[in-house]
Amino acid sequence: MTSTLDPELTVSDAEDVSARLLDSVAALSYDPMQEVDWEAPLDPEQFGLNPEWSTLYGTDLWKEMTPEQRVTLTRHEVCSIMSTGIWFEMILQQMVLRDQYCSDSSSSDFQFALTEIADECRHSLMFAKACRTMGIKAYVPRRLSIELGRGFKTLAVSEAAYGGILVAEEVLDVMQRDWMRGENVLPLVRTTSKIHVVEESRHMTFARQQMRENMAGISAARRKSAALLIAIAARVIVSNMVSKDVYAAAGLDRDRAVREAKNNTHHHVMMRTSSQHLMAFLSDCGLLTKPAAAVYRTIHMV
Repeated sequence: MTSTLDPELTVSDAEDVSARLLDSVAALSYDPMQEVDWEAPLDPEQFGLNPEWSTLYGTDLWKEMTPEQRVTLTRHEVCSIMSTGIWFEMILQQMVLRDQYCSDSSSSDFQFALTEIADECRHSLMFAKACRTMGIKAYVPRRLSIELGRGFKTLAVSEAAYGGILVAEEVLDVMQRDWMRGENVLPLVRTTSKIHVVEESRHMTFARQQMRENMAGISAARRKSAALLIAIAARVIVSNMVSKDVYAAAGLDRDRAVREAKNNTHHHVMMRTSSQHLMAFLSDCGLLTKPAAAVYRTIHMV
């Protein structure tokens, strides 16, 4: 697969995009500590996320669960996803800061990159406070994933770094667009999702532009290497989104729940649907190679 990206992309292209994004930041940004009603009581009948996004929705086990168990499960699932978001946002911040180290601070590129880091700090605090407000302790990724993330944030550069960033942001973006409109979802989750969707849309635009700039004119070997590294990063991120421990928290048989979630064709379809735009972009960049696609298939993104 060859890239259709314009090899004549210049630094000014990225500068123009970053300048427009800075204007957008000035026009529309949120302070989660002020925008979210942190003191509002939690309706015991409202879900943590749209039931359709639950890893068990549509399974035999879901049909056996009580309404209370379904609510509890979705609240733990959303807190697990938020915790994974915090983990990757910390990786993202380090990669962006490293990418901009000793760059021209007068450029729009530099200034938006630091604005993104500030946004991610607020988002992480917002997710942490949301989990605490729901009375749920943070879920931590598996030990191997933590160490792989440590390596990725240290070694990934250019298109691989921004590709990993884009994967994490795109998948969560599609989910949260549904959550923010879910009438049976907690207002706390709806509002935090809205804030994240609005501000992450700028981050995704920035990541795409950085990837276009870095991909222009690169060798086939580097492109294939980046494609596989981004896919592996995606697998690590997505496989950690919902901890296996959420099922026990809802009073379910953990082993049975893990089995049914793993084989849940409904959730597989939801994941593929949420990844369509991302896969189209990666394909356009020449980053949806056969080895990469094989990795994405293991997590039902293609």
